[in-house]
Amino acid sequence: MTIAAWRALAPAAAAAEFGRRLAALPPAQRRAAIAAAPSAEELEQRFAAAPRGGRLGGSPALVKDLFDTAGEETRAGSTFLPELRPSGGEDGTLAGAWRAAGVVLAGKTHMVEFAYGLTGENAHYGDCVSPRAPERTSGGSSSGSAVAVAAGLVPLAAASDTGGSVRVPAAFCGVYGMRLTPGHRWIRDAVPLAPSMDAPGWFTACAEDMRTTLEVFAPAPAAGRTPRGRYFAPEGLDPEVAAACGAAAAAWAPAADARLGRSLAAGFSGCAGAYQAQGGAEAWRYHQRWFERCRDRYDPRTRARLEAASRLTEAEIAAAWTVAERVRRTWEEYFGQWDFLVMPATPCPALRPEEFTQENRMRLLALTAPASLAGLPALTLPIALDGGMKGLTGGLQVVARRAEDRLFGEILAQNSSRLA
Repeated sequence: MTIAAWRALAPAAAAAEFGRRLAALPPAQRRAAIAAAPSAEELEQRFAAAPRGGRLGGSPALVKDLFDTAGEETRAGSTFLPELRPSGGEDGTLAGAWRAAGVVLAGKTHMVEFAYGLTGENAHYGDCVSPRAPERTSGGSSSGSAVAVAAGLVPLAAASDTGGSVRVPAAFCGVYGMRLTPGHRWIRDAVPLAPSMDAPGWFTACAEDMRTTLEVFAPAPAAGRTPRGRYFAPEGLDPEVAAACGAAAAAWAPAADARLGRSLAAGFSGCAGAYQAQGGAEAWRYHQRWFERCRDRYDPRTRARLEAASRLTEAEIAAAWTVAERVRRTWEEYFGQWDFLVMPATPCPALRPEEFTQENRMRLLALTAPASLAGLPALTLPIALDGGMKGLTGGLQVVARRAEDRLFGEILAQNSSRLA
């Protein structure tokens, strides 16, 4: 159901429809994806109370559990955060803005613990899987939000993206994803991972709903020249992903010529390692105050990453910032001529559990870290994969200077018929 279809329902019917769709989720997926949901009576009251004047009025949404929402604890995928960071009394900035726009907050979604991962795994609540391919991961860290939208539970879900936490699950689950920019007011009071790169965002199931939410939450100037961009495919993509992404982008983002391709490849080299060091140092800075006390209560994967981050040297962190500065200069040079760059969002379709390797993590970060290190917004478009990959999806990430750019809406309008 689209945002418009939900808006057409009376409050009682909308609450009942949400309940039916929630009950239809497989129990393990429901436990892994949904952190909190109100009672049917409470939800009906929320639908009845929502302002209906705006374009999102009366549409339900779920919120990733690192954003505070009134009356609900914020766990950020952990079991112990409420003991150390009490919440639940008031809406955070994102929740307040979404309610003011008429969005009905229908609960919260689970995530990779403390947003520190790209796969959708969580040792406490279960691993999220792609509704399109239940034997494969949903991607993360915004796993529950992506699953909720891909499964049709809601048309819209709030998320965050530090190193790819919107872009990877959007590609793996076949939904649309929007990453805004670090420092945005919605992310400032959320539970952080790496504040210099943390950005708020959201998922929708269709292009029209993404256009609507962009027009409400990131309105762009109406006038301007026709945006121009290029498509860049780094080495290391799975053949099916390379073919599908190249074909999907060809009509509106011609491939970068050899010279531009070499320049971008050189400028973005080392991004994955730099992201791990810079992001790890910032994550450790936040967690070190209670890490020793709570060490055994962390998801083992999160604990291992934080332990590795605690051992980073000043030289390693400085080297990461040097790479980040080179990446920013590369983007500045590129945007001196072009308005947007299109890249694959992931090098592969959704991963199976046995494929959750450090090598694949670095392959993912090699594609997502360039925009993260430079603090840039990105729109992810789902792409159907062919060649024996029936039902699986990849994604294209469209990176621009500003989130409030009309090119995102124009690209959605021009290309929705070609997408997954």
